[in-house]
Amino acid sequence: MKYKRVKVRSNKREELISITSTAQDFVTESAVGNGKLSLYVPHTTAAVTINETADPDVATDIINGLNKLISACKPFRHAEGNSDAHIKSTLVGCSMDIPIIDNKLVLGTWQGIFFCEFDGPRTREILLTTESV
Repeated sequence: MKYKRVKVRSNKREELISITSTAQDFVTESAVGNGKLSLYVPHTTAAVTINETADPDVATDIINGLNKLISACKPFRHAEGNSDAHIKSTLVGCSMDIPIIDNKLVLGTWQGIFFCEFDGPRTREILLTTESV
């Protein structure tokens, strides 16, 4: 197994940041051939997901949709004022696996990998690992 820790800097409180090229570069460096890439976000107010990267409005729509589901203005008990970010992180998820074939991530035509910031701006970390089969 090979691994890499990658820093991601967000500029807004809520933001989806494409990390597809970073992930593919790591897969290429790892020379795993066939296997899987695992991504893990060790933060309770951030997440990782796959969705369309061709149209930036999709990322905006995802954030707006989550905000309609979980408003930051709800009367939460958590005193830090970021309970909505914890809930969004839980819904989206902090980890994923993506197949690798011939040293390339297996993603659909429009798919890309997003780091999801729900309590920024901050500098965060993502752990990438590759395993061969």
